[in-house]
Amino acid sequence: MLKYLIPHIELRHVSPMMKLSVIGALIAGTYGIAHDQVTYTISPEYFSKFKFDQFAYANFGISDRFFAGTIGFLATWWVGFFCTWFLARRLWPVQDPVSAKRQIILGIKIVFGTAILAAFIGYAYGLWVGPNADYSRWQPMMHRLKITNTFAFIRVGYIHNASYIGGAIGFIATFVLIPTPIENRNGMHAKNNAPLKKPEESAL
Repeated sequence: MLKYLIPHIELRHVSPMMKLSVIGALIAGTYGIAHDQVTYTISPEYFSKFKFDQFAYANFGISDRFFAGTIGFLATWWVGFFCTWFLARRLWPVQDPVSAKRQIILGIKIVFGTAILAAFIGYAYGLWVGPNADYSRWQPMMHRLKITNTFAFIRVGYIHNASYIGGAIGFIATFVLIPTPIENRNGMHAKNNAPLKKPEESAL
């Protein structure tokens, strides 16, 4: 795992890996904007009495919905960046660029697909539990924040937590669904599918 956290990367790989990571960050940020626009509609109080205080530095004074979208971007872009970076670190250096891009894009789809699915599960769970469930463990927070619509606030909490959990599960799943190509298999190099040269041949 250490080699993925502090990797040794050839300089020629850094630029394409960084570009892919930026794309992953933009995809994640866009998802975050859409995600928080939906959850803001469900519970404006979740933002006005909770998230707005956490991200007060990012308030440009335009509108509450714009602020909610800004929070969505800031809360998710880094997830997309680092998930894509680790995918690229694992997949890019050991195969041709076309195959690597295809697998990295597949990995991004898996991560955000599971995040979206988990968000829907969180939403459905909140509806299933219903407004009359035992929310006593939430009461100190509801009292402190002076929440008037407890059920809506908690539903959005379920959605946000489930979305993060789903993204984490999706990232772990990429290791199973997209195994790291073996660089040397049956005398073939995964980078170009060409036979490896013997040491004495390479000196000729």
